[in-house]
Amino acid sequence: MAEKRPFDILNSSLNNTVIVGLKGGVEFRGLMVAYDVHMNIVLENAEQLANGEVKRGVGTILLRGDSVTYISPS
Repeated sequence: MAEKRPFDILNSSLNNTVIVGLKGGVEFRGLMVAYDVHMNIVLENAEQLANGEVKRGVGTILLRGDSVTYISPS
Protein backbone atom coordinates (compact mmCIF):
# COMPACT_ATOMS: atom_id res chain seq x y z
CA MET A 1 0.00 0.00 0.00
CA ALA A 2 1.35 3.42 -0.93
CA GLU A 3 2.15 5.85 1.83
CA LYS A 4 -0.28 8.78 1.96
CA ARG A 5 0.85 12.32 2.60
CA PRO A 6 -1.32 14.96 4.32
CA PHE A 7 -2.06 16.78 1.07
CA ASP A 8 -3.10 13.49 -0.56
CA ILE A 9 -5.73 13.08 2.14
CA LEU A 10 -6.88 16.71 1.84
CA ASN A 11 -7.09 16.34 -1.93
CA SER A 12 -9.23 13.19 -1.58
CA SER A 13 -11.59 15.18 0.69
CA LEU A 14 -12.30 17.80 -2.01
CA ASN A 15 -15.96 17.84 -3.08
CA ASN A 16 -16.90 15.67 -0.10
CA THR A 17 -18.66 16.55 3.13
CA VAL A 18 -16.26 16.99 6.06
CA ILE A 19 -16.37 18.12 9.67
CA VAL A 20 -13.71 20.68 10.58
CA GLY A 21 -12.80 21.25 14.22
CA LEU A 22 -11.38 24.59 15.29
CA LYS A 23 -9.60 25.86 18.38
CA GLY A 24 -12.11 26.57 21.13
CA GLY A 25 -14.17 23.48 20.30
CA VAL A 26 -16.14 24.99 17.40
CA GLU A 27 -17.10 22.56 14.62
CA PHE A 28 -18.35 23.15 11.08
CA ARG A 29 -19.73 20.61 8.61
CA GLY A 30 -19.91 21.30 4.89
CA LEU A 31 -18.75 20.50 1.39
CA MET A 32 -14.99 21.10 1.16
CA VAL A 33 -14.41 22.93 -2.13
CA ALA A 34 -10.89 24.34 -1.68
CA TYR A 35 -7.79 24.41 0.52
CA ASP A 36 -4.29 25.85 0.29
CA VAL A 37 -0.80 25.19 1.70
CA HIS A 38 -1.71 27.07 4.91
CA MET A 39 -4.66 24.67 5.40
CA ASN A 40 -7.16 27.50 4.89
CA ILE A 41 -10.36 25.66 3.99
CA VAL A 42 -13.44 26.75 2.07
CA LEU A 43 -16.71 25.00 2.90
CA GLU A 44 -19.98 25.44 1.03
CA ASN A 45 -23.41 24.75 2.52
CA ALA A 46 -21.67 24.89 5.90
CA GLU A 47 -23.39 24.42 9.24
CA GLN A 48 -22.04 25.19 12.69
CA LEU A 49 -22.38 22.21 15.01
CA ALA A 50 -22.85 22.10 18.77
CA ASN A 51 -22.79 18.69 20.51
CA GLY A 52 -23.25 17.01 17.12
CA GLU A 53 -26.44 18.95 16.35
CA VAL A 54 -26.82 21.77 13.81
CA LYS A 55 -26.67 25.10 15.62
CA ARG A 56 -27.05 27.31 12.53
CA GLY A 57 -26.45 27.35 8.80
CA VAL A 58 -23.71 29.68 7.58
CA GLY A 59 -23.51 29.00 3.82
CA THR A 60 -20.04 29.49 2.31
CA ILE A 61 -17.26 29.99 4.85
CA LEU A 62 -13.47 30.34 4.86
CA LEU A 63 -11.81 28.69 7.85
CA ARG A 64 -8.35 30.00 8.65
CA GLY A 65 -5.75 27.25 8.67
CA ASP A 66 -4.01 28.22 11.91
CA SER A 67 -7.25 27.63 13.84
CA VAL A 68 -7.98 24.17 12.34
CA THR A 69 -7.37 21.29 14.76
CA TYR A 70 -8.82 18.42 12.68
CA ILE A 71 -10.65 17.50 9.48
CA SER A 72 -12.83 14.40 9.41
CA PRO A 73 -15.08 12.80 6.78
CA SER A 74 -18.73 13.23 7.66
